[in-house]
Amino acid sequence: MKFIIGIGGVTNGGKTTLTNRLLKTLPNCCVVHQDDFFKKPDQIQVGEDGFRQWDVISALDMEAMVNTVKGWQENPVKFARSHGVSLSPEAEESDSGQRGIHILIVEGFLIYNYKPLIDVYDKCFYISIPYEECKRRRSTRTYTVPDPHGLFDGHVWPMYLKHRKEMDNNCSRIEYLDGTTTKEDIYNAVYESVQNSLLNNL
Repeated sequence: MKFIIGIGGVTNGGKTTLTNRLLKTLPNCCVVHQDDFFKKPDQIQVGEDGFRQWDVISALDMEAMVNTVKGWQENPVKFARSHGVSLSPEAEESDSGQRGIHILIVEGFLIYNYKPLIDVYDKCFYISIPYEECKRRRSTRTYTVPDPHGLFDGHVWPMYLKHRKEMDNNCSRIEYLDGTTTKEDIYNAVYESVQNSLLNNL
């Protein structure tokens, strides 16, 4: 059985922390990180707000991301092997991924804002945190391309609000998670929800 989980959320909401924990506990689990599909800095437009537009869908090579997900769908065993993921003995025996449970996590900040991806998810989660907490967490992070002064208020948060509204209209199956609760609580809620879905699909 193949099962795809979406882990979306606001910047610095805890998506990667949750994803890394799930990778360790879910069977035959691979991940596709949306951040791996950012275009090169010289391909990122400067918007009317005066900032490079990193927080919009056009900053990402979404076609390549969809193709990566399709690659997993076509052959999760081959995908797992090529990404160094250990498989269970049952899954190892099946070259096409027909035996055992195969799980893919798609993680990112705009994973519910691109129509060709929305229909692939079996489970959709979204972590949100309030403005002040998000700004505080963002200020403690170091990025390859450092945030210019005023980026959070001038671009990041306005784009989040715009995309959140768009996302709410695009996908009605999202389970929302409170990113201000403990990492343990968030993980437990998602793990339990995924396990219940897997049992129902067997």
